[in-house]
Amino acid sequence: MDHLGIAMKRVCAATIAAAGLCLAADVEAEYRLGTFSADVTVPMGHGMMGGAWRSRSVADPLEAHGLVLQGLDKPVVFVAVDWCEIRNDAFGRWQRVLAEAAGTEPERVMLCTVHQHDAPVADLTAERILRERGVQGTVCDPAFHEVAVQRVAQALRESLSNMRRVTHLGLGAAQVERIASNRRYVGPDGSVRFDRTSSTRDPAAQAAPENLIDPWLKTLSLWDGETPLVAVSAYAVHPMSHYGKGDVSADFPGLARRMRQRELPEIKQIYLTGCAGNLTAGKYNDGAPTNRAVLAERLRQAMAKAWAVTRRVPLTEAAFRVERVRLEPRDGPGFTVSDLDEKITAASKPFEQCLAAMGWSWRQRADGGHRIEIPCLDLGAAQWLVLPGESYIEFQLAAQRMRPDSFVLVAAYGEGATGYIPTERHIAEGDGNLIDWSWVAPGSEGRLLDAIRRVLRVSDTEASRAPWKANLPTEDRVTHDPILHITTYGQ
Repeated sequence: MDHLGIAMKRVCAATIAAAGLCLAADVEAEYRLGTFSADVTVPMGHGMMGGAWRSRSVADPLEAHGLVLQGLDKPVVFVAVDWCEIRNDAFGRWQRVLAEAAGTEPERVMLCTVHQHDAPVADLTAERILRERGVQGTVCDPAFHEVAVQRVAQALRESLSNMRRVTHLGLGAAQVERIASNRRYVGPDGSVRFDRTSSTRDPAAQAAPENLIDPWLKTLSLWDGETPLVAVSAYAVHPMSHYGKGDVSADFPGLARRMRQRELPEIKQIYLTGCAGNLTAGKYNDGAPTNRAVLAERLRQAMAKAWAVTRRVPLTEAAFRVERVRLEPRDGPGFTVSDLDEKITAASKPFEQCLAAMGWSWRQRADGGHRIEIPCLDLGAAQWLVLPGESYIEFQLAAQRMRPDSFVLVAAYGEGATGYIPTERHIAEGDGNLIDWSWVAPGSEGRLLDAIRRVLRVSDTEASRAPWKANLPTEDRVTHDPILHITTYGQ
């Protein structure tokens, strides 16, 4: 038996033993699953990536894919949307409508976007600000937004009539080859650079090591006995190959997901993006349109490998919890209320107007006392959580190190109003990506890490030895086997 099989045998034995201790209490428990999907493709002329350009054609559709799990005290919903971001009151609208459809509470709707850039940002308050000012910038169409939300809610409601029993989890993982790289690298002159974007033609950026990434694609699946029902795959990388020409597209993750759905038509396929704020495909992508299919195939191969090594674990317990964290709004030059207000004028370019309106939308929400939710669906052998905005990869790796005994699945791009959430080190080093798409103040690192610790139920005693409080390596490749729970570093 290989190491993976031995590890999973131990997990199963421990889970079964634990179940035996509380068999009498849990004998009535039964978990049931519904899956759903809906088209959320924007109409032509719609704002893309927060108003940077407008849609002109559809290369491939945008979709929302989700599941609803019953058997807890109240249902839990998860939805991944092929949009760039869902922010502020738009995020709340999705949660309320889907919660009503599922018969649950809004906080139990675990919502995230996949974060493709040939896709829209939803921020209803920002759009209202722009329209009240009569400027050219447009973030989103509120009427279409409501159509999309209701379409997904209807698909969710229909899934409730076709629920399936869930008896097991499936845990699988595979290393992804030649996709992700860190934005940060050291140039030939020894300077720290952050310009390795989603597509890069700079030979120095292409030649530099991948640096800090999470090379593992994880697949968490739910089963009825020996019958798999849904496979949720997660990988941390900005999901863009080429973009910005007006073509609507779910990009290479959408293509890979659809390929897997054709290969396994009876198993619902869902894909989510991990903490990819500082990860791109730039080392392996020069922006040629043909690379979209190449990256999709590499991702598909990793999804197939993760599925091939998946091991089942009895589902004997499930719980949902949420922690809330206040992330202070950014208030330096260019981000004060007066600075934002001055940019929402006809004298500014349309995208600058949109950025300012999104910043102001967040300021209103944050200044009103809003705290961001960090939800976690705890399935015993696995913990599944959603982090806000463009959280940097350090937060995903920290979450895994907080629960080294478990299978931790991390989705980012939940509440999108924060934009980039960097580490303090990135701020100190002058990460150039933080100029205009980061709306949280310095100090957010510690607050977010503490919220992750609380939602993962890491004790104060364990926290006193917290290895995740020290910044993780920035130059080395980190390899954390999500089944064997071994972390190694090296090129």
